[in-house]
Amino acid sequence: MQVVCLQEEAFYALFDKVIEHVESKRKDKPDKWIDGEEAMFHLKIKSTTTLQKLRDEGKIRFSQPQKKVILYDRDSINEYIEAHVRETF
Repeated sequence: MQVVCLQEEAFYALFDKVIEHVESKRKDKPDKWIDGEEAMFHLKIKSTTTLQKLRDEGKIRFSQPQKKVILYDRDSINEYIEAHVRETF
């Protein structure tokens, strides 16, 4: 068995590189743009009409890359939910 000694700075530099490499290879990063079904799931709503109302009123961001394809910004949905938080007593 071999023992490798590193200076503290070199160890942390190596450690940072390993973390950077692992994070770049992660496959489970959530997508920025999600479809309507997933948006309704996160908002805990069941009606597409409610989702359209939120979109039409400008409460959540969306993109329409094609005529029948509407994608929603995950961050804006999270911001919308956070904006309606009620603090406890």
